[in-house]
Amino acid sequence: MGRHSLPDSHAAEGRRGHPSTRRRTVAIATLLVLAVATGTAVAAKGGLLSFSESCEDSAVRLSVVASPDIAPAVRSIAEQARADEVKADGHCLVVEVLARDAHKVAEALAAGDTEPDFQVWLPDSDLWLERAKGLGEGIPVSPSDSVASSPVALAMVPSASRALGWPRKTYTWAELVAGALGSDRVRLGAADPARSATGLLALAGIGASSARQGGDSDTRVAQTAKVLAERMSDGDTQVLETLARSTSGAEEGNPKRNQAALISEQAAFTHNAEATGAGKLDLFYPEDGTPLLDYPYTLVNEARLSTAESRAALRFMNLLGDRDAQATFAEHGFRAGDGSAEDSLVAAAGGRKPQPYAEPAVEAPSDEELQETLRMWTITVQSARLTTVVDASGSMATLVPGRNQSRMNVTKESLIQALDQFTPDDEIGLWKFATTLDGEKDYRRLMETKRLGDPAAGGGTHREKLTAAFAALQPVPGGATGLYDTTLASYKEARSTYVKGKFNALVILTDGSNQDTDGISRSGLVTELKKLVDPERPVPVIAIAVGPDADRDEVAEIARITGGDGYEVSDPAEIQAVILQAIMAAGQNGRAAEE
Repeated sequence: MGRHSLPDSHAAEGRRGHPSTRRRTVAIATLLVLAVATGTAVAAKGGLLSFSESCEDSAVRLSVVASPDIAPAVRSIAEQARADEVKADGHCLVVEVLARDAHKVAEALAAGDTEPDFQVWLPDSDLWLERAKGLGEGIPVSPSDSVASSPVALAMVPSASRALGWPRKTYTWAELVAGALGSDRVRLGAADPARSATGLLALAGIGASSARQGGDSDTRVAQTAKVLAERMSDGDTQVLETLARSTSGAEEGNPKRNQAALISEQAAFTHNAEATGAGKLDLFYPEDGTPLLDYPYTLVNEARLSTAESRAALRFMNLLGDRDAQATFAEHGFRAGDGSAEDSLVAAAGGRKPQPYAEPAVEAPSDEELQETLRMWTITVQSARLTTVVDASGSMATLVPGRNQSRMNVTKESLIQALDQFTPDDEIGLWKFATTLDGEKDYRRLMETKRLGDPAAGGGTHREKLTAAFAALQPVPGGATGLYDTTLASYKEARSTYVKGKFNALVILTDGSNQDTDGISRSGLVTELKKLVDPERPVPVIAIAVGPDADRDEVAEIARITGGDGYEVSDPAEIQAVILQAIMAAGQNGRAAEE
């Protein structure tokens, strides 16, 4: 991250390790300043120096911006320092502590438009430091060691936690989330990973855990992200506000109240301090490791600080590490910077043995891994605009091996199931195609691409009408596969009706290759698509070859021209997972619409 660091044989370049092995300092020269400042203050406390002037007259003032969760503890320490007339280089130390969301501070520093009104930043995680760097043209930051920490965990109301066997049963991240979102689904809330370190670290932990399970982990994580997005809050404070505060019917039965949340141990500590009785939370600590919020003490634009401000900032950092300050942090529910904590703190937050709350924290994900997780989240939860084009040729009446259903019937069921994964703000339409389906045309638009939550003519919603349209799809007897003409026509419409800020895509499902000899040729289609593709209005084609007769290579070649790709499914029941996987792949390749 470009930090000024002393040599550390245990540090892995390019990765953020566990806070206890990570020794970050501002610079060797600054450490010498700290030694002078600390020595001066010690001498002052020992009465070796005389301060005849009043504190107000001689004070050096320092402004600290801290994450809202830790700001009260830091403010308490600053107020005590002022009361004790703690001094830096003979000047009384007056520290103002302001609470600001880390993501907002990072964005402002990255923009670099205005000079910050603070000298020290205390975000909840060092992941924001990379965000603050932006393109390298913003306000520089110089991080040092962690002043406190808090593990990310899954909190539940007692009725939900005991159903999952708390505290004796332990889970990996993947198992825990799967259990919470199983058949007896728990209302699970989370903060937006784009704005919350807790949310992003939890999602990264779920992804890493799922990958260790093997199989199609990307799709499982994307499905989890979709569910989390349904009950997503803007930030950590808002997540806490969604949790049930008691076991009353009004609270637990309220669909707007969550029964579980991905939060930090400190957030659970705060919640439990205010809740009563059964309204207190229980904490699950995943056995494959919990990531830590690490609260790095960070100087902002160090070069522009005066000598007095630099010494005051480093004096305050030293103060935050002393025994009294660490006790204050513990009183507010924070662990020490190395992740260690007293059992009493954990118990107050809702932890209990044999939950593995004392296990070392998992190694922090790399910046690249976090960016990949954030891209996946953005694409998965971004509102979609999909035009679905379904092959209705006669071969779709062929029975699927091992099932007493036709390709068309299984495809319809899968599409209806996939529809459940989309929100009311998503826009989906439907075309079908077969040769000479509509006079000279091989295609027909059955449903306009509209918001699923929009009211439909004659009553109901667009989602309900679309579900009925899927269910009504039937193969056209004798109809052949008019793939090329249909692809060109549907792509033209999807591009012309492009909506900025949504993930626009064309989903084509076919069980064969083009059989319309009177229509456009393959080379002609390729030429036309190349003319139509617009990087400013991206519409990737997601082409799904269904069954053994479909030509995946053909549809993949066509799809890649538009920034999409081709996929093959032997069983149409796999379509639901493939659509989600394809959306993720297109987005992670940078072809999603920009917000």
